[in-house]
Amino acid sequence: MKTAVLLMAHGSRISEANDAVRDIAAMVQEITQYDIVEVSFREQHLPSIQDGVDACVARGAERILLMPYFLFVGAHVQEDLPAEMEEAKKRHPGVKFAMGKHLGVHRKLAEVAVERVAEALTATGWH
Repeated sequence: MKTAVLLMAHGSRISEANDAVRDIAAMVQEITQYDIVEVSFREQHLPSIQDGVDACVARGAERILLMPYFLFVGAHVQEDLPAEMEEAKKRHPGVKFAMGKHLGVHRKLAEVAVERVAEALTATGWH
C-alpha cells in the first residue's frame, strides 16, 4: 500500500518562509525514503491542504499521513486541520487518512534552540 506524507504548514506571504517548509519536506523524504512527500499550506500560500491531498492521490497514494508542521496547539491544530482531513476523506473515500502530532515540546527542538543560542553568542563575540 503506497503511503504519502503531507506536511501541513501555516503559510506565509514571505516566500522564503514557504521555501523553508519545502526544504524540510525534502529532508523528510531523504530520511524516510517515502516516495511521496508533499507540502501544503493552511493560509496565505498555495498549494492548499486539499491541493496537497490531491497531489498525493495523483501520485498513487492509498494512505496519506497528514503531518502538522506547527509548533504549538492552537485553533489550526485542534480544529482546522482535523476539518481538512474530514473534507479530504469525503473527497477521496477510497484513501485512508491519519493525522500525526504537531511538533510541540520536544527535546530535539530544544537542542536546535541551544545551537542557535551558541551561534548567536559566537556572532556577537560574547562567548
